Amino acid sequence: MVVNDPIVIWGAGAIGGAIGAFLVRAGYDVLFVDQDTAHVEVMNHSGLTIEGPVDQFSVKVRAVTPAHVEGSYTRVLLCVKAHHTEGATRQIVPHLSNDGYIASFQNGLNELVIADVVGRERVIGAFLNFGGDYMAPGVIQLSGRGAVVIGELDGIASERLKALHALMLIFDSKAIITDHIFGYLWGKLGYGALLFATALTNASICDSLTASDARPLLRKIAQEATAVALELGYEPLGFNGYVPYAFAPEAAETDAHASFDAMVAHNAKSIKTHSGIWRDLAIRKRKTEVDAQLGPIVEQGKRLKIPTPLIARLITMIHEIEDGKRTLDWANLAELATT
Repeated sequence: MVVNDPIVIWGAGAIGGAIGAFLVRAGYDVLFVDQDTAHVEVMNHSGLTIEGPVDQFSVKVRAVTPAHVEGSYTRVLLCVKAHHTEGATRQIVPHLSNDGYIASFQNGLNELVIADVVGRERVIGAFLNFGGDYMAPGVIQLSGRGAVVIGELDGIASERLKALHALMLIFDSKAIITDHIFGYLWGKLGYGALLFATALTNASICDSLTASDARPLLRKIAQEATAVALELGYEPLGFNGYVPYAFAPEAAETDAHASFDAMVAHNAKSIKTHSGIWRDLAIRKRKTEVDAQLGPIVEQGKRLKIPTPLIARLITMIHEIEDGKRTLDWANLAELATT
Protein backbone atom coordinates (compact mmCIF):
# COMPACT_ATOMS: atom_id res chain seq x y z
CA MET A 1 0.00 0.00 0.00
CA VAL A 2 1.37 3.39 -0.98
CA VAL A 3 2.07 5.76 1.93
CA ASN A 4 0.73 9.21 1.21
CA ASP A 5 1.69 12.46 2.87
CA PRO A 6 -1.65 14.29 3.31
CA ILE A 7 -2.90 15.11 6.78
CA VAL A 8 -6.15 13.26 7.35
CA ILE A 9 -8.95 15.02 9.22
CA TRP A 10 -11.37 12.27 10.22
CA GLY A 11 -14.56 14.12 11.12
CA ALA A 12 -15.01 17.50 9.44
CA GLY A 13 -17.33 19.14 11.95
CA ALA A 14 -16.67 22.10 14.22
CA ILE A 15 -13.23 20.92 15.35
CA GLY A 16 -11.92 19.09 12.31
CA GLY A 17 -13.43 21.48 9.80
CA ALA A 18 -11.98 24.55 11.48
CA ILE A 19 -8.47 23.19 12.01
CA GLY A 20 -8.33 21.56 8.59
CA ALA A 21 -9.42 24.71 6.76
CA PHE A 22 -6.59 26.71 8.33
CA LEU A 23 -4.08 24.04 7.28
CA VAL A 24 -5.40 24.01 3.71
CA ARG A 25 -5.20 27.80 3.53
CA ALA A 26 -1.57 27.56 4.67
CA GLY A 27 -0.80 25.27 1.73
CA TYR A 28 -0.97 21.83 3.36
CA ASP A 29 -2.47 18.84 1.63
CA VAL A 30 -5.44 17.74 3.73
CA LEU A 31 -7.93 14.93 3.16
CA PHE A 32 -11.23 15.38 4.97
CA VAL A 33 -13.21 12.27 5.89
CA ASP A 34 -16.80 12.60 7.06
CA GLN A 35 -19.82 10.30 7.19
CA ASP A 36 -22.23 13.11 6.23
CA THR A 37 -22.59 12.69 2.47
CA ALA A 38 -24.18 16.12 2.01
CA HIS A 39 -21.28 17.77 3.84
CA VAL A 40 -18.77 15.86 1.71
CA GLU A 41 -20.55 16.74 -1.55
CA VAL A 42 -20.70 20.45 -0.74
CA MET A 43 -17.05 20.54 0.35
CA ASN A 44 -15.94 18.92 -2.92
CA HIS A 45 -18.15 21.15 -5.05
CA SER A 46 -18.04 24.52 -3.29
CA GLY A 47 -15.22 24.21 -0.77
CA LEU A 48 -15.17 24.63 2.99
CA THR A 49 -16.17 27.98 4.46
CA ILE A 50 -15.13 29.35 7.84
CA GLU A 51 -17.29 32.15 9.20
CA GLY A 52 -17.46 34.12 12.44
CA PRO A 53 -15.48 36.79 14.28
CA VAL A 54 -12.18 34.90 14.41
CA ASP A 55 -11.73 34.65 10.64
CA GLN A 56 -13.75 34.38 7.45
CA PHE A 57 -12.57 32.55 4.35
CA SER A 58 -13.27 29.67 1.99
CA VAL A 59 -10.88 27.02 0.66
CA LYS A 60 -11.09 24.32 -1.97
CA VAL A 61 -10.80 20.92 -0.29
CA ARG A 62 -10.84 17.18 -0.93
CA ALA A 63 -13.37 15.16 1.04
CA VAL A 64 -14.59 11.57 1.07
CA THR A 65 -16.83 9.36 3.17
CA PRO A 66 -15.12 6.63 5.26
CA ALA A 67 -16.02 3.93 2.72
CA HIS A 68 -14.09 5.75 -0.01
CA VAL A 69 -10.80 6.29 1.82
CA GLU A 70 -7.86 4.81 -0.07
CA GLY A 71 -4.17 4.59 0.75
CA SER A 72 -2.16 4.73 3.96
CA TYR A 73 -1.38 7.80 6.07
CA THR A 74 0.98 8.78 8.85
CA ARG A 75 -1.01 11.62 10.47
CA VAL A 76 -4.68 11.23 11.31
CA LEU A 77 -6.50 13.82 13.42
CA LEU A 78 -9.60 12.13 14.81
CA CYS A 79 -12.32 14.73 15.30
CA VAL A 80 -15.54 12.71 15.58
CA LYS A 81 -17.97 12.79 18.50
CA ALA A 82 -16.73 10.81 21.49
CA HIS A 83 -19.31 8.03 21.18
CA HIS A 84 -18.15 7.33 17.61
CA THR A 85 -14.49 6.95 18.61
CA GLU A 86 -14.09 3.18 18.59
CA GLY A 87 -15.97 2.71 15.33
CA ALA A 88 -14.02 5.46 13.59
CA THR A 89 -10.71 4.16 14.92
CA ARG A 90 -11.41 0.71 13.50
CA GLN A 91 -12.19 2.34 10.15
CA ILE A 92 -8.85 4.17 10.30
CA VAL A 93 -6.70 1.13 11.17
CA PRO A 94 -6.43 -0.24 7.59
CA HIS A 95 -5.27 3.20 6.44
CA LEU A 96 -2.75 3.95 9.20
CA SER A 97 0.87 3.50 8.17
CA ASN A 98 3.20 1.39 10.31
CA ASP A 99 4.80 4.53 11.73
CA GLY A 100 1.59 6.55 11.81
CA TYR A 101 -0.38 8.02 14.70
CA ILE A 102 -3.92 9.04 15.56
CA ALA A 103 -4.34 12.31 17.45
CA SER A 104 -7.56 12.57 19.46
CA PHE A 105 -8.94 16.05 18.76
CA GLN A 106 -12.11 15.39 20.75
CA ASN A 107 -13.82 15.84 24.11
CA GLY A 108 -13.42 13.18 26.78
CA LEU A 109 -10.87 10.45 27.46
CA ASN A 110 -10.95 9.06 23.94
CA GLU A 111 -7.19 8.61 23.84
CA LEU A 112 -7.70 5.50 25.97
CA VAL A 113 -10.33 4.13 23.59
CA ILE A 114 -8.06 4.68 20.61
CA ALA A 115 -5.11 3.14 22.46
CA ASP A 116 -7.09 -0.03 23.11
CA VAL A 117 -7.38 -0.46 19.34
CA VAL A 118 -3.99 0.70 18.00
CA GLY A 119 -1.72 0.81 21.09
CA ARG A 120 -0.71 3.75 23.28
CA GLU A 121 2.46 4.39 21.30
CA ARG A 122 0.37 5.31 18.25
CA VAL A 123 -1.80 7.90 20.02
CA ILE A 124 -1.31 11.63 20.65
CA GLY A 125 -3.61 13.42 23.07
CA ALA A 126 -5.20 16.82 22.60
CA PHE A 127 -7.25 19.22 24.68
CA LEU A 128 -9.33 21.84 22.90
CA ASN A 129 -11.66 24.55 24.17
CA PHE A 130 -12.21 26.90 21.23
CA GLY A 131 -15.75 27.72 20.20
CA GLY A 132 -17.09 26.35 16.96
CA ASP A 133 -20.21 24.89 15.36
CA TYR A 134 -21.18 23.00 12.24
CA MET A 135 -23.74 25.35 10.69
CA ALA A 136 -24.60 23.69 7.37
CA PRO A 137 -22.94 21.44 4.78
CA GLY A 138 -19.65 23.07 3.91
CA VAL A 139 -19.95 25.78 6.59
CA ILE A 140 -18.22 25.93 9.98
CA GLN A 141 -18.57 28.81 12.42
CA LEU A 142 -15.43 29.58 14.43
CA SER A 143 -16.93 31.67 17.17
CA GLY A 144 -14.16 32.22 19.69
CA ARG A 145 -10.64 31.31 20.71
CA GLY A 146 -9.86 28.91 23.53
CA ALA A 147 -7.16 26.56 24.77
CA VAL A 148 -5.36 24.34 22.24
CA VAL A 149 -3.05 21.85 23.94
CA ILE A 150 -1.40 18.65 22.67
CA GLY A 151 0.72 16.04 24.41
CA GLU A 152 2.08 12.51 24.19
CA LEU A 153 0.37 10.10 26.57
CA ASP A 154 3.71 9.40 28.28
CA GLY A 155 4.55 13.10 28.56
CA ILE A 156 7.58 12.95 26.23
CA ALA A 157 8.21 15.87 23.87
CA SER A 158 8.68 13.66 20.80
CA GLU A 159 9.66 14.88 17.35
CA ARG A 160 6.25 13.96 15.97
CA LEU A 161 4.61 15.99 18.74
CA LYS A 162 6.77 19.00 17.91
CA ALA A 163 5.84 18.67 14.23
CA LEU A 164 2.14 18.47 15.11
CA HIS A 165 2.54 21.51 17.35
CA ALA A 166 3.95 23.45 14.41
CA LEU A 167 0.77 22.64 12.51
CA MET A 168 -1.42 23.70 15.43
CA LEU A 169 0.35 27.05 15.59
CA ILE A 170 -1.07 27.70 12.12
CA PHE A 171 -4.54 27.34 13.58
CA ASP A 172 -3.83 29.15 16.86
CA SER A 173 -0.60 30.98 17.66
CA LYS A 174 -1.13 30.25 21.37
CA ALA A 175 -1.27 26.45 20.99
CA ILE A 176 1.01 24.70 23.47
CA ILE A 177 2.63 21.35 24.23
CA THR A 178 2.09 19.75 27.65
CA ASP A 179 3.74 16.88 29.49
CA HIS A 180 0.53 16.28 31.44
CA ILE A 181 -2.23 15.88 28.86
CA PHE A 182 -4.42 13.86 31.23
CA GLY A 183 -4.40 16.76 33.67
CA TYR A 184 -6.04 18.90 31.00
CA LEU A 185 -8.41 16.13 29.96
CA TRP A 186 -9.63 15.60 33.53
CA GLY A 187 -9.94 19.35 33.94
CA LYS A 188 -12.12 19.43 30.82
CA LEU A 189 -14.31 16.64 32.23
CA GLY A 190 -15.15 18.87 35.19
CA TYR A 191 -15.87 21.84 32.97
CA GLY A 192 -17.81 19.60 30.62
CA ALA A 193 -20.04 18.52 33.50
CA LEU A 194 -20.93 22.18 34.01
CA LEU A 195 -21.77 22.57 30.33
CA PHE A 196 -24.03 19.53 30.41
CA ALA A 197 -25.85 21.08 33.37
CA THR A 198 -26.35 24.35 31.47
CA ALA A 199 -27.70 22.32 28.53
CA LEU A 200 -30.62 21.19 30.68
CA THR A 201 -31.95 24.70 30.09
CA ASN A 202 -32.37 27.09 27.19
CA ALA A 203 -30.23 29.68 28.95
CA SER A 204 -26.85 30.69 27.56
CA ILE A 205 -23.60 29.48 29.10
CA CYS A 206 -22.93 32.93 30.56
CA ASP A 207 -26.43 33.34 31.99
CA SER A 208 -26.31 29.87 33.55
CA LEU A 209 -22.89 30.36 35.14
CA THR A 210 -23.88 33.82 36.38
CA ALA A 211 -27.19 32.84 37.99
CA SER A 212 -26.95 32.97 41.78
CA ASP A 213 -29.58 30.24 42.21
CA ALA A 214 -27.61 27.87 39.91
CA ARG A 215 -24.11 28.36 41.28
CA PRO A 216 -24.47 26.22 44.45
CA LEU A 217 -25.55 23.26 42.29
CA LEU A 218 -22.89 23.87 39.65
CA ARG A 219 -20.25 24.12 42.35
CA LYS A 220 -21.25 20.71 43.74
CA ILE A 221 -21.16 19.17 40.26
CA ALA A 222 -17.63 20.45 39.68
CA GLN A 223 -16.63 19.26 43.15
CA GLU A 224 -17.69 15.70 42.30
CA ALA A 225 -15.57 15.67 39.14
CA THR A 226 -12.57 17.26 40.86
CA ALA A 227 -12.71 14.84 43.79
CA VAL A 228 -12.53 11.84 41.43
CA ALA A 229 -9.62 13.31 39.45
CA LEU A 230 -7.64 14.05 42.60
CA GLU A 231 -8.25 10.59 44.04
CA LEU A 232 -7.00 9.07 40.78
CA GLY A 233 -3.76 10.95 41.30
CA TYR A 234 -4.18 13.39 38.43
CA GLU A 235 -3.52 17.09 38.82
CA PRO A 236 -6.51 18.56 36.97
CA LEU A 237 -5.34 21.64 35.10
CA GLY A 238 -7.34 24.80 34.53
CA PHE A 239 -8.03 26.79 31.39
CA ASN A 240 -10.06 29.76 30.15
CA GLY A 241 -11.35 30.67 33.61
CA TYR A 242 -12.06 27.15 34.87
CA VAL A 243 -9.90 26.46 37.95
CA PRO A 244 -10.33 22.83 39.12
CA TYR A 245 -8.77 23.50 42.52
CA ALA A 246 -11.44 26.12 43.17
CA PHE A 247 -13.76 23.12 43.39
CA ALA A 248 -11.55 20.90 45.55
CA PRO A 249 -13.10 19.72 48.84
CA GLU A 250 -11.12 22.21 50.91
CA ALA A 251 -11.61 25.19 48.57
CA ALA A 252 -13.51 28.23 49.80
CA GLU A 253 -16.80 29.23 48.22
CA THR A 254 -15.21 32.51 47.18
CA ASP A 255 -12.71 30.55 45.07
CA ALA A 256 -15.58 28.93 43.17
CA HIS A 257 -17.28 32.26 42.58
CA ALA A 258 -14.02 33.71 41.25
CA SER A 259 -13.70 30.82 38.81
CA PHE A 260 -17.33 31.17 37.71
CA ASP A 261 -16.76 34.87 37.08
CA ALA A 262 -13.63 34.12 35.04
CA MET A 263 -15.48 31.50 32.97
CA VAL A 264 -18.25 33.99 32.25
CA ALA A 265 -15.70 36.60 31.19
CA HIS A 266 -14.04 34.14 28.81
CA ASN A 267 -17.28 32.89 27.26
CA ALA A 268 -18.58 36.43 26.85
CA LYS A 269 -15.82 37.01 24.26
CA SER A 270 -17.35 34.40 21.95
CA ILE A 271 -20.43 34.67 19.77
CA LYS A 272 -21.10 31.03 20.69
CA THR A 273 -23.73 31.60 23.37
CA HIS A 274 -24.67 27.96 23.97
CA SER A 275 -22.64 24.77 24.14
CA GLY A 276 -22.41 22.17 21.43
CA ILE A 277 -24.28 19.92 23.84
CA TRP A 278 -27.24 22.29 23.78
CA ARG A 279 -27.09 22.41 19.97
CA ASP A 280 -27.20 18.61 19.83
CA LEU A 281 -30.29 18.59 22.04
CA ALA A 282 -32.17 21.68 20.89
CA ILE A 283 -31.16 22.13 17.24
CA ARG A 284 -29.76 18.92 15.79
CA LYS A 285 -31.96 16.59 17.86
CA ARG A 286 -29.29 13.93 18.22
CA LYS A 287 -27.46 11.97 20.88
CA THR A 288 -24.87 13.85 22.93
CA GLU A 289 -21.48 12.71 24.21
CA VAL A 290 -22.78 12.47 27.77
CA ASP A 291 -21.89 8.82 28.36
CA ALA A 292 -18.40 9.16 26.91
CA GLN A 293 -17.66 12.43 28.71
CA LEU A 294 -19.36 12.09 32.09
CA GLY A 295 -19.58 8.31 32.32
CA PRO A 296 -15.91 7.89 33.34
CA ILE A 297 -16.39 10.27 36.28
CA VAL A 298 -19.22 8.15 37.67
CA GLU A 299 -17.49 4.85 36.86
CA GLN A 300 -14.23 5.85 38.53
CA GLY A 301 -16.16 7.37 41.42
CA LYS A 302 -17.86 4.02 42.09
CA ARG A 303 -14.53 2.20 41.93
CA LEU A 304 -12.93 4.68 44.33
CA LYS A 305 -16.03 4.91 46.55
CA ILE A 306 -16.39 8.65 45.84
CA PRO A 307 -20.07 9.65 45.54
CA THR A 308 -21.08 11.33 42.27
CA PRO A 309 -24.90 11.44 42.61
CA LEU A 310 -25.36 14.75 40.81
CA ILE A 311 -23.35 13.76 37.74
CA ALA A 312 -25.06 10.36 37.62
CA ARG A 313 -28.48 12.03 37.74
CA LEU A 314 -27.34 14.62 35.18
CA ILE A 315 -26.51 11.81 32.75
CA THR A 316 -29.99 10.35 33.21
CA MET A 317 -31.67 13.73 32.66
CA ILE A 318 -29.70 14.33 29.45
CA HIS A 319 -30.84 10.94 28.16
CA GLU A 320 -34.43 11.85 28.99
CA ILE A 321 -34.11 14.98 26.86
CA GLU A 322 -32.53 12.96 24.04
CA ASP A 323 -35.45 10.52 24.17
CA GLY A 324 -38.09 13.26 24.15
CA LYS A 325 -39.19 12.52 27.71
CA ARG A 326 -38.02 15.84 29.15
CA THR A 327 -37.96 19.39 27.80
CA LEU A 328 -35.24 21.98 28.18
CA ASP A 329 -36.21 24.12 31.15
CA TRP A 330 -34.61 26.04 34.00
CA ALA A 331 -36.69 23.93 36.37
CA ASN A 332 -34.45 20.97 35.49
CA LEU A 333 -31.65 22.56 37.52
CA ALA A 334 -33.90 22.90 40.56
CA GLU A 335 -34.91 19.27 40.18
CA LEU A 336 -31.30 18.15 39.85
CA ALA A 337 -30.42 20.09 43.01
CA THR A 338 -32.79 17.88 45.00
CA THR A 339 -30.72 14.76 44.17
